[in-house]
Amino acid sequence: MLPRDIDPITFEVIRNGLDTLVDEMALTVMRTAHSGVVKDAMDYSTAFCDRNGQVVAQGLTIVCHLGSFPDAVASVIHKYGGAMAEGDVFILNDPYGSGGIHLPDIYVIQPVFVDGQPEGFAGVVAHHTDVGGIVPGSNSTDSTEIYQEGLRIPTLRLYDRGEPVEAVFELLRANVRVPDKVLGDLRAQIAAARTGERGLMRLTDRYGVSAVRRHMDALIDHSEHLAREEIEALPDGVYRATGHIDADNVADGPLVLQVAVSIEGDRVTADFTGSSPQMKAGINSPIPFTKAAVYGSLRLLMDPGIPNSAGYTRLIDVRAPLASVVNPVLPAACGARGITGFRIMDTALAALAQAVPGKVPADGEGGNTIISIGGHADTGAFAYVDLFAGARGARPTGDGPDGVAHPAANISNTPVEIAEVETPVRIEEYALLPDSGGAGKYRGALSEVRSVRCLASEALLQLRSDKRRYPPFGLQGGSPGAPSCNILNPNTDREAILTTMGTAPMKRGDLIRHELASGGGWGSPLERDPKAVLADYLDEKVTAEHAREVYGVVIDEESQAVDVKATELLRQDTALSSVGRPCE
Repeated sequence: MLPRDIDPITFEVIRNGLDTLVDEMALTVMRTAHSGVVKDAMDYSTAFCDRNGQVVAQGLTIVCHLGSFPDAVASVIHKYGGAMAEGDVFILNDPYGSGGIHLPDIYVIQPVFVDGQPEGFAGVVAHHTDVGGIVPGSNSTDSTEIYQEGLRIPTLRLYDRGEPVEAVFELLRANVRVPDKVLGDLRAQIAAARTGERGLMRLTDRYGVSAVRRHMDALIDHSEHLAREEIEALPDGVYRATGHIDADNVADGPLVLQVAVSIEGDRVTADFTGSSPQMKAGINSPIPFTKAAVYGSLRLLMDPGIPNSAGYTRLIDVRAPLASVVNPVLPAACGARGITGFRIMDTALAALAQAVPGKVPADGEGGNTIISIGGHADTGAFAYVDLFAGARGARPTGDGPDGVAHPAANISNTPVEIAEVETPVRIEEYALLPDSGGAGKYRGALSEVRSVRCLASEALLQLRSDKRRYPPFGLQGGSPGAPSCNILNPNTDREAILTTMGTAPMKRGDLIRHELASGGGWGSPLERDPKAVLADYLDEKVTAEHAREVYGVVIDEESQAVDVKATELLRQDTALSSVGRPCE
């Protein structure tokens, strides 16, 4: 319910004005960024916060970025407070003390002044191609402490009363492998923040500062009211789940996540007691990222019409033991923490599936794989950083969509042509793997395969993948998805199966083939409509042999039709196989 002094029509206009503002910020980044990982893969996010640092609008970008903005803005307010001035812009990336989530994700925060007073904060976070550290791309999984991962930026002024702080720009340029891309992307973020400033100015010019303030407060309260109704509709109880990350690059692996999701009335608590201690690997998830992943899992179950403001997060408590993989302390490494954030959301959803089985899909690929190939070529330093996604699990109402990114990361991949023009690599295969989707009444998405050949004389390969030892789970009788696999120089005398995470040297002509895990199935495969199996066969998503062995559906390959009688007999007396393929 809106307060009586809030006109509902004006409320909707201002609400949509704020939504438009953050989307305009996002478009500004996409149109002006320099690197493929930002302008093509769209690994960035935008948000606008009120004068107190509470989120009032979020761009249509990455879920696990968005929930982290309050901590980043809070670090600006805490450090600078009343010393902020019109024209100031702040920069940060440090997870320890500045609200960052890992070093490649650099935040640009601009306080927006109206009539000499700060009335909000325009925020942009972008994943930068490189911030230094022991591997090109700065996504190290083998780092044992954050000091190995690149340049740590505490909350600093990047612009002082409208003038650039050149020392910060010089420091960045001297510490990254591809400074033109990094500084180009940083300037795109600054331009986007200024777009947010102009957007708020339009609203305050039209409605006045006090009215916009009141409507921001009402927007947050309205979001809380609607979310409260959603949570109250969930069945009370404590729902537990366990998640894993292979972490086959460290002796302490696998990483274990334990979560107990408690629903009581209009509140939800996610308690991660029992999860692994922080690890000597770059996969620890700073607390802002952990909270964002939990918020995202609950948000997926709510009405999409609820405003994306701080209101709904007020009702969600996250308890994460200190010095654990979900709440690390200095000097824990976190360069590849994204994989843990994905698993936090997956594990929370596995718990919530017990409460609302009709709303939660089966498990997916576990988040995008990152392949980085970097080094020095004739043209200078290079860093090919690409994100491969995705393979969603089957839904209670339909098949898992192929090639759609994990819900925590609304990202894309770098187009083949762009990657080959900008870096010394050649993409030789990009396809879906037949017979790979988790079987069920509804089928999981197929695995993707991407093969990349190194054209530089030498380079370093960095892999961040998962879901090999613990493949994506099915639900309600659905089969698990197929595991992932990394193969260096397949079908040659130098073939090697690589770990899910880690590094390997490459030389000119070497090829890395990555097979993404597939989505799990939902419901019994015997309940799948034979017509749907036939459609998959005609689309070359399943073979006739797979249709028979896994779904009990007999396809006449000559007539390209289902043999109805043979299918009925087979389904009455068959022990179906489960989908899966070894990584070999």
